[in-house]
Amino acid sequence: MARAGRGAKPPNAGVVVGIFVGLVLLVCVGSSIFNNGSGGTTVPAPGADERADTVPLLAQAAASQGICYGWLLDESYDSVVSVGSNLGDGVAVSGDARCPRWVEVRAHISYTPATSEINDSAGVTVAGSEDMPRADLRRVQAGLDRFGLDEDVFIDDPGWAVCRAAVALPLLVAEAGMAPPAATPTAGTGTAVAPLPDAGSDFWRDRWGSLLAAAGLLLAAALLLTVGFVQRGRQRAATPTGRTRDIP
Repeated sequence: MARAGRGAKPPNAGVVVGIFVGLVLLVCVGSSIFNNGSGGTTVPAPGADERADTVPLLAQAAASQGICYGWLLDESYDSVVSVGSNLGDGVAVSGDARCPRWVEVRAHISYTPATSEINDSAGVTVAGSEDMPRADLRRVQAGLDRFGLDEDVFIDDPGWAVCRAAVALPLLVAEAGMAPPAATPTAGTGTAVAPLPDAGSDFWRDRWGSLLAAAGLLLAAALLLTVGFVQRGRQRAATPTGRTRDIP
């Protein structure tokens, strides 16, 4: 007499889960590799809108005070990231014959890899033409802190910070007695400045690949647990309560 079968055998869930976990790991490892080569230590330049807003403000101050104003942002190995002035985006004031008197804010940013024990750093100085007293330039440099433009801000968003510092130069120069107060900016000169993003972005900038990998592993673990419970339930449902009866 034939015996009753226990039904079709379910597909091997272990193989399916193994394939899925392999794909998750492949994606996570690939994202980590991509993150390491994506320029995580590259200093971002000011946005086009930030530069476009800054140049006309500096031009108006230069026309009013007779002093050219500019900015210079560079990174490790003195690689220039962004430069600009009242003469235009990409035009430096130092060494330009059109600017016998000039003041420039210079920011040097150094980002380090997430695995490094050395912290990110920023150095900010204010330079000027030969006729500018060095003591007055140091006063202008110290005055940037009043605008919240400290080292942490330059590290978090160097592009925004260097443009904001350049816009603050005419006021600080006037306070130092190096020039008369600049005329009040007129409407339509692009005085709006983008707000500073929240501090702490360095964590996400350096570690998003690792966080993505961790999330993928957690997802794989949750899937393994779910499949285990489902398989356990199927095994219990397929187990006979007694001996299998012969079919007549």
